[in-house]
Amino acid sequence: MNPEHAILAISLFAAFADGANDDREREHIRRFAETLGADAPDLPRLYQDVLFKRISLAQATQAITDLGQRQFAYEMAVCVCDADGRQSEAEQRFLAELKKLLGLEGDAGSQEMENRAETLADLDQYAPATATATAAAKTNTAASTAPGPVVAAQPQVPEAELDKSILNYSILNGALELLPQSWATVAIIPLQIKMVYQIGKTYGHELDQGHIKEFLATVGVGLTSQYLEQFGRKLLGGLLGKVAGKTIGNLGKAATGMAFSFATTYALGQIAKRYYAGGRQMSTAMLQESFQGLLGPAKQMQTQYLPQIRERAANLDAGQIMAMVKGA
Repeated sequence: MNPEHAILAISLFAAFADGANDDREREHIRRFAETLGADAPDLPRLYQDVLFKRISLAQATQAITDLGQRQFAYEMAVCVCDADGRQSEAEQRFLAELKKLLGLEGDAGSQEMENRAETLADLDQYAPATATATAAAKTNTAASTAPGPVVAAQPQVPEAELDKSILNYSILNGALELLPQSWATVAIIPLQIKMVYQIGKTYGHELDQGHIKEFLATVGVGLTSQYLEQFGRKLLGGLLGKVAGKTIGNLGKAATGMAFSFATTYALGQIAKRYYAGGRQMSTAMLQESFQGLLGPAKQMQTQYLPQIRERAANLDAGQIMAMVKGA
């Protein structure tokens, strides 16, 4: 097992650490493994090896000897565990074991990254959470077979402003995906949640974060699998400076093959706009079909907005990212 595949294996271990991923998330992760098969022929088999415990976490960590690679492997695992919010006890135990196996106990850089990632992963701060969030999500989102509640009087919505906001979120998330710091990618999902919350509110719907997470999963945007795909493509594409031992290089060239976050965010914003404008009555099948139909054109759009994505990435720093996510 080479170091790159070992890092991906560790990320897959992190994805399954709490045992709570539902069938949709597992399917998203499986598709990610198959999608990268051309670039990483062993990845589909690696997915099976991790899922069925044919390899151990210790075996994966033993394949990584370089300090920078070990730090990055841990950072990826933290980001994957943080994908759906605060870490569970099982995920905390997994990360503690991983840190020990990688020899990173007391490593200041890893601790700083972990603190930033955990701050960004506190999803409760991006949309209101209620005691009945999970129940409300199951009842009100399109994952239910019954139509969602209809808002009696729709407010006047400035369509052009809403489209501009969706585009800005898409450009920002595309830029975040290009940054070499792994923790920066953790900001992508909170920004998507924030975007959907604002779209829903514009159309008169007060949403909690439980509903929004369920909505993302329903249309086909897996929280954990998003991070796996973003990191996997960066890793295999040689875009990660820490692993390669050099800086990120030509952001324009890198962005050409990195349409995932821009396209996903844009398609998600557009389908959210249709869903909430229509009183939350689209069926699960219609949501998924519409989202997939929007995804292809959104990937093509990225070429058009590449200069803006590149410029945004070149001017982002840690303070700006934290402030944007928190709405400061």
